[in-house]
Amino acid sequence: MSDIRSKILDLDTLKEKSITIQNSGKKIVFTNGCFDILHSGHIHTLSEAKKNGDILIVAVNSDSSVRELKGKNRPINNQNDRALIIACLSFVDYVIVFDEETPEKKFYAICCLMCL
Repeated sequence: MSDIRSKILDLDTLKEKSITIQNSGKKIVFTNGCFDILHSGHIHTLSEAKKNGDILIVAVNSDSSVRELKGKNRPINNQNDRALIIACLSFVDYVIVFDEETPEKKFYAICCLMCL
């Protein structure tokens, strides 16, 4: 389980990794979602996103962000559980949790080459 948890990173660590990745010539793909009740559509979208690059980074909405977007009775699963579930997917390389309404700040900070 600790190997899976190592895929969940904070912004500073992910920025460092992304620089190394991009300097090696690899293409980073970045996408995001709430992933509160994971379903086959999520799996399909994420697996297709991975096909567009070498490294897939998934930004997961924080609990407060999900509440703001989906209402007071959400999320069903907390942000740590949702991030861990996404990290368990073999085609996901890194996961970051974001608290903003959109992940634009994280995207620009990580400086990805493709956003889906």
